[in-house]
Order: sequence, then structure tokens, then C-alpha cells
Amino acid sequence: MTSDTQRADTPARHRQMLNKVPEVTVYFWVIKVLCTTVGETAADLLNANLGMGLTNTSYLMSALLVITLVFQFRARAYVPALYWLSVVLISVVGTLISDNLTDNLGVPLETTTVVFAVALALTFGAWYLSERTLSIHSITTRRREAFYWSAILFTFALGTAAGDLAAERLDLGYWFSAVVFAVLIAAVALARFTLDFDAIWAFWIAYVLTRPLGASLGDYLSQPHTDGGLALGTVGTSALFLAVILGLVIHLTRTRRDVLPAKEVTPREE
Repeated sequence: MTSDTQRADTPARHRQMLNKVPEVTVYFWVIKVLCTTVGETAADLLNANLGMGLTNTSYLMSALLVITLVFQFRARAYVPALYWLSVVLISVVGTLISDNLTDNLGVPLETTTVVFAVALALTFGAWYLSERTLSIHSITTRRREAFYWSAILFTFALGTAAGDLAAERLDLGYWFSAVVFAVLIAAVALARFTLDFDAIWAFWIAYVLTRPLGASLGDYLSQPHTDGGLALGTVGTSALFLAVILGLVIHLTRTRRDVLPAKEVTPREE
């Protein structure tokens, strides 16, 4: 049993920190896919439908992302609305980064896919060398959170490039591309639960693959029939998915079903 003296000493030696990210539940994956779809359709909406252009859209969304991340980093615990707003915005920005390289600078999709894969691998390498873990269950310091959001950004950019490569360059089409990526995600889940594949790597691989899955679904729903889509439009698709995301985030805020327990960390982990 812990003595009173030990209890008194604990605050001086440790500080109670809360994980800054949600527990990985079914809600997490559903909202993640919805966010990736919004990232694809919202970027197209602002860029083409509203006539802002790729460059101006990139400036605007990047500024909104930076502001949101400032509040996210300042928060002392996971806040569903703030966290998922960051994910939606980083999804849009990740899409715009890939689109800028391809459309404005003429970089081939094969090249951008490789570049973003290398950037993500380097981020993981630096994260592991610094923290000795890539686990999302211990995002309890600003340093770890910086690595986390850097990795998230590159997963979205990589997923966008890979999705476009599959749907356009390889001519798989939006619907078939979505099926291919869904099968790959199912294979990762099967390996995790039947072959005891490492949980951390299973998470990050699935996180990357859900980006092109969501992007392919977004394009399939929003693009015209002549391009192989359902012609729902970027406005309708973005509004529908944002409404569902909002409803789920409100539900999680009220129920706290995706809140991880607190973890004690030493001041040196700051």
C-alpha cells in the first residue's frame, strides 16, 4: 500500500498528463474515413467550384490549419472537436500539397508517392530514435505530438498521391480503387488479429490506406458520370460528410467513449 509520504511526494516528481489523441475505436476509423473524403471534396470545392484557385486555397487552408494546431498543442487533454477539426484541415492541406506538386509544378504522381513515402519513413525514424516508440497511446508531450501531427500530414499527402496514382495513372477508376484499398485494409486487420502482426505498424499502415480509400469514395460520389462518378457534386458530398462528422464528434464529446486514461510522465518527457 502506498504511504501518505509517497502520495505527497508524487506531485513533486510526476505530473498527470492526458493523452492528446483519441482511443482507436470503430468511431475513430469511421470519422477518419469521413475526414479523408471531406479532404478530397472540400479541396476541389474551394479550388474549382468557388474559383479560389489551387494557390489561394492552399494559403487559406494552411493558415487555418496552423491556427487550429496552435490551439490543439495548447490543450492539456484530448478535445474531440479540436482534434477532429485538425484532422479535417490536415486532410485538406495534405491533398493540396500533393495537388500543387502535380498540377502546378508538374511532378509525376509516381515521384510524389515515393517522396511522401520517404518523408513519412524519415518522420517515423526520427520519432522512434527520439522516443523509442511510435505508439499513439502515449502522446503526452509536445515533442511526441509534433511527431504525431507531422506523420499525420505525410500520411494524408502520401495517401492522396497513391490514390490518384491508382485511379488515374493506373486507370483503375474511383470505385475499383476504393475496393482495392478496402481489401488492403482488411488484409492488415486480418494479419493483426490472426497472425499477431504488430499493433503499432498495423495502425499506421491502415491510417495511410484509409486516405486513398476516402479520396476514392469522395471522387466516386462527387465526380460527374462522364468521369465515372455518381455526380453528387463536391458541395453535396462535403456537406453530407461534414454533417455526419459533426454528429459523431458531438456524440463522443458527450459520452467520452474514446478518451484514453491519464498517464503519469516525468518532467523530462516534456
